[in-house]
This record gives sequence, C-alpha cells and structure tokens, in this order.
Amino acid sequence: MKQEFFKYVSRNVAGMLGISAYLLADTFFISLYSGANGITVLNLALPIYGLIFAIGAMIGIGSATSYAIKKAQGVKNIDSYFTHSLLWQVIFSIPFMLLGLLASERLLVLMGADQTIATLGKSYLQIALMASPFFMGNFTFTAFVRNDNAPNTAMVAAIISSLFNIIFDYIFMFPLNLGLTGAALATGVSPVISIFICSLHYKSKKSSLKIKFRVPSLKLLLSCCKLGVSAFVGEISSAITTAVFNALILSSTGNVGVAAYGIVANLSLIAMSIFNGLSQGMQPLLSKCYGQGKVKDLKYLLKLGVIVCLIFEGIIILTSWGFTNQLVNIFNSEQNTQLAKYAHSALRLYFLGYSFAGINILLVTYFSATYKAIRAMVASLLRGAVAIVVCAIVMNALWGLNGVWLSFLGAEVITFFVAIFLLRYKGDKYEL
Repeated sequence: MKQEFFKYVSRNVAGMLGISAYLLADTFFISLYSGANGITVLNLALPIYGLIFAIGAMIGIGSATSYAIKKAQGVKNIDSYFTHSLLWQVIFSIPFMLLGLLASERLLVLMGADQTIATLGKSYLQIALMASPFFMGNFTFTAFVRNDNAPNTAMVAAIISSLFNIIFDYIFMFPLNLGLTGAALATGVSPVISIFICSLHYKSKKSSLKIKFRVPSLKLLLSCCKLGVSAFVGEISSAITTAVFNALILSSTGNVGVAAYGIVANLSLIAMSIFNGLSQGMQPLLSKCYGQGKVKDLKYLLKLGVIVCLIFEGIIILTSWGFTNQLVNIFNSEQNTQLAKYAHSALRLYFLGYSFAGINILLVTYFSATYKAIRAMVASLLRGAVAIVVCAIVMNALWGLNGVWLSFLGAEVITFFVAIFLLRYKGDKYEL
C-alpha cells in the first residue's frame, strides 16, 4: 500500500508542479515584457481562470471518482462516464467562449481594471476564454487516466504540456513580439498537448476503459459533481480569494498593490499544486479501498497523507520566510521599491496559512473520495468561499493590508477545526 501511495502521489505532485511551473513562467515573462501592469492584468484574469478550472475539475474529477468507486464495487454499465464528462465540459465552456468573443475588455473592467490595464489585457483574456474547452476537457482526460492505473501518463502529459507552454511563452512573446497575446496563445495550446498524450493511453492495450457514447444526463452529472465538489472548491477558492483581495487592495494601494499580490498568488500556486497533487494522487486509492470496504487501509492512507502534508507545510513556510527577497525579485524586473515592499510582507504573512491548508485540502479530498459528499461540500465551501471572504473583510477593517494577508491563515484555522469535527463524527460504515 505504501508503494502504491508514493507511486500515485509522486507522479501526481510532479504533474501538478509542472502545471504551476507554466503559470509561473507566464508571470515571469509577462513581468519582463510589461512590468507591474502586466502582472496586474494576469492577476485580474486569475479569478476567471479559476472559475474555468473549478468547473472542469468538478466535472472531470467527480466523474472519474464516481467511475472508480462503482468499478471497485463491481457496478456494470459505467463505460459511458468518460464521454459523458467530456460532453458536459464542452457545454459548460460555451458561455466562456461567448464572453471571450464579445466582452473580454468589459470583463476586465468588471474585475477592477482601469482603462490602461483593460486595453493591455483584452487580447490575453479573449484567447484564454476561447481556450476554455481545452482547459476543462483536460481535467476529464487526466482524471480518468489516473483512475485507469496510469498515473505516469498523467504526469508525463502535465510536464510536457507545461514545458511546451514555457518554451512557446518565450518564443511568442519575444522573438515574435506578440507580447501578452503570445503568452495567452502558449497557455491556450498547452492543454491540447496534454489531451493528446492522454489519448494515447486510451488507444493502448493497457487501458481498461471502454469508451461509449451517452446522451448528456443532468441526473448523472449532479451525481458525479457531488464527488467533485472538493476539486471545484480547491480551484475556485483561489479565484474567490484573488477576486476579493484584488477589490480590497485596489481600494487602498492601487495597481502596484495588486501586482504585489499577483506575485504572492502565483508563488502560492506552487504550494497549492503540491497539496492538490498529493490529494488527487491519493483519490484513486482511497476510492478503491472505500469501494472494497477496506477500513484499515483507509486509515493507513489518511495517516500517511497527513505525515507527508506536515512535511511539505514546514518546507513551504521555511522557504517563504528564508528566501523572501529572492522570490520577490524574480518577478520585479523593474526593481520597483514599492512593489518589493508590499510583496515582502504579503508573502510572509500569507504563506503562514499553509501551516493548515495542506491538511484541509487532504481531508476534503478524503471526504469526497469516500462518498461523504455533504462533508466535502461543507469543508470545501468553508475554506474556499465563506471563511476566506469573511476573514478578509473583517481583518482588513481591523488591520488594513496586513489583515488581508493574514486572512488566509484565519480561514484555514477555522476550516481545520470544522474538518476535524467532520472527520471524527460517526456517521456511516466506513467512518474513522
């Protein structure tokens, strides 16, 4: 069991780190090309990315989790889950594509951009929205690959698509002089690379998944999405946090403050990808053990996951405090002293939240993977929306900008105690 655990987790963490690497590359190249204004554009676009990723994750991971549990239980007629998930991904991507065609500049203004920022970021956001079917569909491809005993394929797909993005970010932005438009093109094409690599698995003899078409069913979608709530909130929490923080910061410090938060938010993606990778890597094993009624194995996997989480949490906090200036300077190409000042305190205070965030993400995934959808939903919504918004507003009123940075810690502490209560609450056959 331990060998399987580290096999799935290591490959999934590596894949998630690959994804965060290309987002960091976006930020780095955009900061070189457009300075603080470019980072502001990216940070205002992050909540929109987050919503796209959240819906894609909820449908894709939820469908794959449901498929894995039912397969372990010996349920028949589940081969249509894959194509059913893809069809709904396409359906949900249509509104985003229409927004990209008709209202990308107005959407940036709605997110808080002034006219300079909106004009600069219009084409970037337009292309990102038009690529939403690929972003969303990629979650289905990779989630089903992981649940079809091929974590290596999912890892390779994530890493190669990320490398493509990084290389073509540079090529499109600088040698071809396409600027932010080039960054968006590279980002939009990268999930296509991942989808193609995952498709090779489904055509191979190693695949146990028989692909069958099914007319979209709202009932089946809702059933699957219940198990994808933790994945949804894992993605949407960043979007909500970024949107709320942007609004609060714009009102007090303007574009430079938002750019500082952009640096922190993008570095935070690395930390979040580690814990999302850990939890998503554990999900197939947890679902399989739950479906087979192996209570001892469930307890063992959860204990092992908590230990690994604590190790990563310690490393992340020590790194953020020990190398604060070096991390900030990577994205401060203009050597803006005010930007550096804001980002320095933001990075240190915000990253204190990772002393609890990893465990919270793991527990939410445990609830979802073991068919405790209501508990997953409660803990997910608390950490991803309710607690973070309330803490940000209240703590900003009490302590100003430092309160905004500390609100992430406040929300994670609240969520931790609620999640522990939900974990210990005796409710069904396989509860710990």
